[in-house]
Formats: sequence, C-alpha cells, structure tokens
Amino acid sequence: MGSRWPSGWQNSRITKRNFSSGLLSTDPAGNKKGRLSMGARTPTEKPPARLIEQFRAVFREDPEFLVRAPGRVDLIGTHTDYNEGWVLPAAITRYAWLAVRELPTALITLHALDMDEQVAFRLTDLEDRKALNGQPLPRWAQYAAGVAWSLQEAGLATPGSQIMITSDVPVGAGLSSSAAVEVAYATAWAHIVGWKVDRMKLAQLCQRAENEYVGVNSGLMDQFTSLHGKPGHALLFDCRTLEWEALPLPEDISLVVADTGTRRQLTDSLYNQRRAECEQAVQALREYLPDISALRDVTVEQFTAYRDRLEEPIRQRAEHIIHENARVLAAAEALKRGDVITLGHLLDESHLSARDLFEASGPELDAMWEASQGHPARLGGRFIGAGWAGCLVFLAKAGAAEDFAAYTARRYEERTGISPSMSHMRTAGGAEVLEDWA
Repeated sequence: MGSRWPSGWQNSRITKRNFSSGLLSTDPAGNKKGRLSMGARTPTEKPPARLIEQFRAVFREDPEFLVRAPGRVDLIGTHTDYNEGWVLPAAITRYAWLAVRELPTALITLHALDMDEQVAFRLTDLEDRKALNGQPLPRWAQYAAGVAWSLQEAGLATPGSQIMITSDVPVGAGLSSSAAVEVAYATAWAHIVGWKVDRMKLAQLCQRAENEYVGVNSGLMDQFTSLHGKPGHALLFDCRTLEWEALPLPEDISLVVADTGTRRQLTDSLYNQRRAECEQAVQALREYLPDISALRDVTVEQFTAYRDRLEEPIRQRAEHIIHENARVLAAAEALKRGDVITLGHLLDESHLSARDLFEASGPELDAMWEASQGHPARLGGRFIGAGWAGCLVFLAKAGAAEDFAAYTARRYEERTGISPSMSHMRTAGGAEVLEDWA
C-alpha cells in the first residue's frame, strides 16, 4: 500500500485554529444493571459544578476558563497506528475537564479532584521530574509536566498556572484517558499564550510527551482524535501521511461501549513486545521486499506470497496488521456506502484476528464479545484500545441499543460473575475552551 489515499477518495482537513466545536448531547445515564451507563459517575457535557466549586475552595479564586478534551473509541484498527497504517476512531462524550487560572510565575500547581491530591512543580525544572517539595512527580502529574516539557522543547513558552482536573474517561479502559488529559493541558496553555500552532502539531507534541517523558510508547491516534473529533463522524486517519477524512456515521446505528470491569497498564511488557514483533516482521520481510519501512507498506497479496518464510509468532503478528489495514480501508468504504452490515462484519473479523493472530485479547473481552452474540440488533463488535482488558465497542441497530446492552450485560455476568457497565456513546467534537460556563 502506498502513502496516498486510494483512488477516488477525497482528503479533508479542518484548518480552523480556534478551539470551539459543537457537541451532541449525552443520553441520561443511570447505574441500574443492564441500563446504558459507564461506571459510577454520570458523564456530562456541562461543566461539572463540583470542579468550579472546589477550584474556588482550593485556590481562593475563580477559574479564568475551563477546558474539555474528549476520549475516543477506535472503531477498527487494532495496533495499526504505530505500524504507520490506518485507523478509524471517533471522539466521544467522555471528557477530561480542567479549571484554569494563569499565574505570573513559572510555577504549575495541579489539583486532581478525583483523587484529592495536589502537587506543584517549576517549569524551569521539568527535566528533574520532581515536585516542588523534592519528591518525584506522581504518575498523574507527569502528564502535565510532560506536555509542558514537550512544548518547551518545541520553543513554545508554557505559562504558570493553577489547574484543577477531573475526568469521566475511565482510566485503563482503552478510551484514551491519558490522551484526553494531555490534550486538555496543551489546549489550556495554547489558549493563554495564543500560539500559532495547528491541531495536528499540537497532537504530535502531546504524543511526544507521552512517549518520551511519561514513558508510554503510544501512537498518534489518540491525541489526534481528541483534537480533531467531529460530532456524528468517525475519522479515517493515515498515521504516516497524517491525512484524514471525516466520515459520517449512519443514523440507523448506535455505538454501545461495554466495560468489562478489567483494567490494564499500557506500559505492560506485552504491548512493547507486540511492537517489537512487528518491527521484527518488517526486518524479515525486507529480505523479499527491500523498499518497505513498515508493515503498512506490505499488501495482502505480497504477504500471501511470502508468509511461509516467516517464523511464528512473527508471521501471525504481521498477518493481523496487514489484514487489519485492509479492513480499516474496507470499513471506511462501507461507511461511505452506508453499509452497516459489512461494517459490523469487519469489526467482528478485527476482534477475532486480534484475538487469534495478535494475541491481544483477554478472557473478559472474549466473554463480552461472545455474550453479545445472538441479539437481533447486533451488527458487530470488537475490543478497543491496546487490548488485554478494558472495553469493547459494538454496533447496534438504532432504537434497540438499550435492549442489546441489557442482553449482553446479563449474559456476560452469567459467564464471569462481573456486573459490567454499558454505555450508549455519542460522538463529540474536539478539545475546546469554555470562557463563559455559567
């Protein structure tokens, strides 16, 4: 596959530099088992009142503005991002929220509302990764420090700030909670300083913060989606060329996210092992295809010709990635035709391939996928994020999403003894600043 769009496709870019975007409303969420909910907290598109109240209580001042940055679901494209391939994510109405006040000093004071923890650090001492009290920065604060460090490395001055953060993006569930936080910080500081930096560059700087400062070897998809989300659309994103296209989601389907109640750490050795195995596959295939630099360069036909010359498990890993790239492009074409049946089948194929060839699924993820089978509203589904634990996304016929969710939740609990959380996800716009939130 080349680095350009397939013939006949139109590349679409959003060139506006402001941080405003319209968002769709979220359905009311309850916590009754089998209903559409996500965890113990009710998501909202309105500013959390407690965030503003506690900012005043802690900092003795009103915040100057608020920021919200969405999480995301990746409809299809398991582990294709760091292989320079294609992905098809959508931003969702789960947000990292910041309340912010600028300071005239080189000091950042962070307060994590959900943990009731506070830390301060100097913008002049970011390399030390230490708080003002000399202790190592806690993990949650490293994301803010990392973004500040990445911005400074790019020559962008970062202002001192008082920041309170809260989030209804579940941590470790595959919904990009860390990217939402990174994007929120970058958006806040961009608003204060007024940098002339487009959103793609800002996404890359956030990715660098996560990769080089926090130490998580993630791709660009998550930060890109949090900054470029568009209500009612999925985003076809080329992780090499950075070209992208917003594709409308059919109105006759609903996105249902099923939380298995299990969590993982992205820094787990399995994730890094899969990346290394993909790199080994490139090295092995380069003996026969000398011009390739990533698995995205290998067509299905080329892989079929040389697959038997690769050893296991390298052959399996490559087979998944190469076919997954083809599935992403096929899913995009299905979306353009409004073909939800084909789209659903592709999601199922993606899950099975990631399970059997990439070995990135887990017992609870598979139990949830199996529990969803047999409902007439079900169109397809797969696990999201890196895998091994967390959430799945299902396509269901509109109007029957709640019944499908209850059916799946009941059968999952029968299999595992775990009571899951189910959510009817709305798609969202990208990160934005709110200056008038009353």
